[in-house]
Amino acid sequence: MSITRRNARRSVRILGVASASAALALGVAGQALACNISEFSAEAKCDGDKGVIVVTDVDASGTPATITVFRKTDAGETPVGQPQVVKGSREGATVTFQEDWKPNATYRIHVKTDRFNVDEDIKDGLTTPATACKKEESSSPSAPASPSSKPSPSAPEESTTPAPSASESSTAPAGTSDNAPSPAAGDSNLAETGANSNTGMIAGVAGALVVVGGGAVFFGMRRRGAKNGG
Repeated sequence: MSITRRNARRSVRILGVASASAALALGVAGQALACNISEFSAEAKCDGDKGVIVVTDVDASGTPATITVFRKTDAGETPVGQPQVVKGSREGATVTFQEDWKPNATYRIHVKTDRFNVDEDIKDGLTTPATACKKEESSSPSAPASPSSKPSPSAPEESTTPAPSASESSTAPAGTSDNAPSPAAGDSNLAETGANSNTGMIAGVAGALVVVGGGAVFFGMRRRGAKNGG
């Protein structure tokens, strides 16, 4: 069967439509795989007591991207560390910048790729949380100790025994008891004479008197007997 001119034109038309559809599909697919800034995000986190900034790339095309982080200050911008390269993935690839960030600080994150011509900042940048990773210790001075809390000086060893009160010293002499009997006069004299007492001499005189008296009695009896015998 010969191909007529009408059939040929129809075939060319169908082929053109098919080619256009394929090109459109490839274009949409290419756009879907293209790297763009919306696939990048940044977050301030804590690694123990240290702060870090983590940038995540969810570019499914795996296009390498150079990430640069800048800290914003009143004097301008300061780079944080060195630029790092991340190769995105559908699950998300990350790079970490060591930064001991302060609360409510602001950062600018720039992304640059050689493919798809991405060269711009992450939208809205990054603002750190209001709480730092490491809590600052309180520097308030401690309250001074009250006078009553000061330790009293230790008393000397001689004063460890409490002294008698004024009422005790006025009512009774030290070393005496209210119920103890007063010493007798004789005992006091004996205690005062001691070794110088005349007790020995008195005993000698008394013995001599006894001898004399005995002699006198003896001679008296003898005399009376002589008279009776005469």
